Amino acid sequence: MLQIECPWCGPRDQDEFQCGGEAHIVRPAAPEELSDAEWADYLFNRANTKGAHAEQWCHSGGCRRWFNLVRDTVSYKILSVYPAGDSPPQEKL
Repeated sequence: MLQIECPWCGPRDQDEFQCGGEAHIVRPAAPEELSDAEWADYLFNRANTKGAHAEQWCHSGGCRRWFNLVRDTVSYKILSVYPAGDSPPQEKL
């Protein structure tokens, strides 16, 4: 089981959290202008990185706040945690 450090509540077991998928996916400014293929690409295609990967998480069993973390997808080790809206630490990616 992962031990995740909530920026507001401190370290907790992963069963208190919900993963929201890849972090830093920007919604298109004019989605009505996208083709079906472009819209499908935005909705479904993700990086699927092997190694350091930025993800968004919600502390659903605690403060209910969203934050981002960088996790190694091979070892599951959490490399850094940072508030939603901040850029990921570049040395970790």
